[in-house]
Amino acid sequence: MDDLMLPLPGLSSVLGKAIAARFDGGQLSSDAGVLVLREFEQRLGIAERLAACIDDPRSQAQVVHDLAGMIRFRMLMIVSGYEDGNDASTLRSDPAFKLAQGTLPSGPDLASQPTISRLENLPDVRSLLRMGRAFVDLYCASCARVPKRIVLDLDDTFDAVHGGQQLRLFNGHYDEYGFQPIVVFDGDGRFVTAMLRPAKRPKGMEIVKFLRRLLRTIRSNWPGTQILIRADSHYCCPEVIDFCRAKGLDFIFGVAPTTTLRRHVEALETITKARFEAGTKKAKLRRFKEFYDGAASWSRVERVIARVEAGEQGTDTRFIVTNLAGGRAKTLYQHVYCRRGCAENHIKSWKRHLAAGRTSCTKATANQFPLFLHAGAYWLLWALRAAMPKRSVWRVAQFDTLRLRLVKIAARVVEMKTQIRLHLPSACPYQAILRTVLGRLPRPMT
Repeated sequence: MDDLMLPLPGLSSVLGKAIAARFDGGQLSSDAGVLVLREFEQRLGIAERLAACIDDPRSQAQVVHDLAGMIRFRMLMIVSGYEDGNDASTLRSDPAFKLAQGTLPSGPDLASQPTISRLENLPDVRSLLRMGRAFVDLYCASCARVPKRIVLDLDDTFDAVHGGQQLRLFNGHYDEYGFQPIVVFDGDGRFVTAMLRPAKRPKGMEIVKFLRRLLRTIRSNWPGTQILIRADSHYCCPEVIDFCRAKGLDFIFGVAPTTTLRRHVEALETITKARFEAGTKKAKLRRFKEFYDGAASWSRVERVIARVEAGEQGTDTRFIVTNLAGGRAKTLYQHVYCRRGCAENHIKSWKRHLAAGRTSCTKATANQFPLFLHAGAYWLLWALRAAMPKRSVWRVAQFDTLRLRLVKIAARVVEMKTQIRLHLPSACPYQAILRTVLGRLPRPMT
């Protein structure tokens, strides 16, 4: 048991004066910034969207913690750096988290760890499919107007597991068991959806089924928007190419080098290497070439672009395939395809800064749901960053920076008869940006 009156030992004196520290400060919180995130969550409506996808088997007359409230609490915990559901046992009485849930500091505590665990095990497959559609709807609603064109980046990421989880599979490349979920972001970094799957390279028909569900939901919101699918060579399958053409989708995929493709660039590789060796050898030399060819499994030849690069370590050649008409080969490769690398940074933010790899439950459904909870946390920080002034350094800040500087703020909470006062640190260096961002809150989404 914690004794609030026991002093914190081991603190050195300062200028001859002893330091006496006790945990008796009263209604204090180290996460006052969750109140700012609460405003963004209310406008995005993430918790309500996800809660509407779950069939609640509880007797509603006896419900203390509703589904939306528990989901909101869990997302705010993740944003604040408490990725483990066990942390709910101590945070449930935190005054800032209570206020973010619309509960007074003197009111009943929030959901406990066992309640949060039951929540994460509650959704079934149908509920999770509805959540996937809800996230796509959220993505569409986040745009102020219907876009003429969007870019969807498909990628997968390895998630190591340590236990007997369903769908786990040994991956020889990573030399351990894990999952390899497919994650989709748009070109501006908005989270679109994610699907938990075994740790192996996705096959063509699996990707097509995933794209078909994704496309159906997007088209229900934006029937006329042109869509560009962008991905690495994992997704360059004949089934995927044929699906994109049949559905009127643009695509640009990486292609694994083959003997047939290399035959087209043998002369260019030789010339590029010779020019590099004849030059100053300070910077790498790049050349581009485009041609029409296709694998034997493809239904037709496609436009292929080769990038040949010569440097001190030798020659490196990469290939991409696209159905985009027009455009220089160099432009399509460097300014269209290579921007796919931003999706890897978004995945890093989702996994490293928001701990989306916490898939430690036994059931696959119980591991898919946390992916969506961490996606909701991603949306909160993305919306916070998007509300920053365009020329501000905050507009490109990483999520852990936003958390440390704008969420982890100490506050003393005083509940009075007619108001609740938050006493924030006078020396807080980020007062101005907090005032600015609260004045630039996004419009509520429908």
